[in-house]
Amino acid sequence: MSKIDEYVAERSKDNPGFAKLVEQENINLEVAVKVRDLRENMGMSQREFAALVGKPQSTIARIENGSMNASTKVLSEIAQATNQRLTIQFSPIS
Repeated sequence: MSKIDEYVAERSKDNPGFAKLVEQENINLEVAVKVRDLRENMGMSQREFAALVGKPQSTIARIENGSMNASTKVLSEIAQATNQRLTIQFSPIS
């Protein structure tokens, strides 16, 4: 168990909602990395990428910095606009 995992476990004892918050932030960061990697692999700026997917550049920026809980609808729109398949999976918590 990492120091971060230990901290989350300890903090969650006093505040059960803390673990849920941490998990949501982890999801947001994972989505952020995937969307940024897709955009960069396409050789596009945020503005160009936003125009392609029909969203404001600020939305793409919020997704990429992890501050937005991107809905499956928005992710699906990104996938369709970029000819990608959106896959969602569940994994056991280690």
